Amino acid sequence: MPYLRRYRSCRMNRGFFLFAWLVIFLALLPFRSPAPLYYSPGEGWHYEMFGENQKWLRPRAKDQLEVALQAYTNQDYRVATYAAKRVVVRWPLSDYAPAAQLLIARCLEARHRDQDAFDAYQFVIQKYPNTDNYTNVLWRQYGIADRFLGGEFFRVWHVVPLYRSMDETAKLFSTIVTNGPYSEVAPQAQMKIGEAREKQKNYDDAVKAYAVAADRYYNQPVVAAEALYREAVAYQKQAAAAEYDQGMAGKAIAAYTDFMTLYPDDARVAEAQKAISSLKAVQVAGNFKIAQFYEHSHKWAGAVVYYNEVLQLDPNSSFAEPARQRIEVLKPRLHRAID
Repeated sequence: MPYLRRYRSCRMNRGFFLFAWLVIFLALLPFRSPAPLYYSPGEGWHYEMFGENQKWLRPRAKDQLEVALQAYTNQDYRVATYAAKRVVVRWPLSDYAPAAQLLIARCLEARHRDQDAFDAYQFVIQKYPNTDNYTNVLWRQYGIADRFLGGEFFRVWHVVPLYRSMDETAKLFSTIVTNGPYSEVAPQAQMKIGEAREKQKNYDDAVKAYAVAADRYYNQPVVAAEALYREAVAYQKQAAAAEYDQGMAGKAIAAYTDFMTLYPDDARVAEAQKAISSLKAVQVAGNFKIAQFYEHSHKWAGAVVYYNEVLQLDPNSSFAEPARQRIEVLKPRLHRAID
């Protein structure tokens, strides 16, 4: 047995030394580095390729951009990306750099790398804010964010599609609004923030997003009306989830009322009226349950207050008659408590 242990130990040590020598040998092997190394936003580090690919290299920014554009037209997005990057890296202050950076983003988008494309478009906004393509870039970002809103997966390490996220989607739309709060894109992007928050059932933030849209773009009736209506809907969804908090139902009713007052000719006025009736029913039911809670806690005065509230909100509801009956039962107890 001792001999066997020594034999195994010898084999393990010999294997280790052989592995170590192999690593050293490989490290000392001469190899050719594809220098130079460049970094580009949205793509990260990459080597400038030479050798057989020299056919796409040009000595002037204008000519290099033309190569990139032709490759993009031919749907050769790899060459188009490298050619456009070369313009941005080698001639960053030239008149052709903004168009080259935009082309990089378009290539990423064509290759379905939407997160990287969004970042590449953002680089255009930050690096070249005076570009003639500013509005176009915002719309391209909007299109990407809208795809994530529709269910596109976010990627881990920008490679593996792994998860959907309405929180990250809302942040993309928020970035667009920040880029141009009064651009033609911004009102729609602001509304999409609310929609994303609704999808994640974050109705509080949805209400805030729609309120911002209604206030900021009040001079755009179509947007403002839609925002106010969606704000009321979000309040209504909160009210449905908050059984004992009738404040949300009241806020929803107020928002619907404001909507009908400001936009009386809107086709959704009838829907708003139905929603108000439904919300009042929610308020009635909620007040009745609160009254029952006070009654079961032997707090007669509080119970009577909320039963009366049921009658004031809707004297013809299905809760009205039971509320009257409970008030009659509780009156003697309330008088005895006072005495």
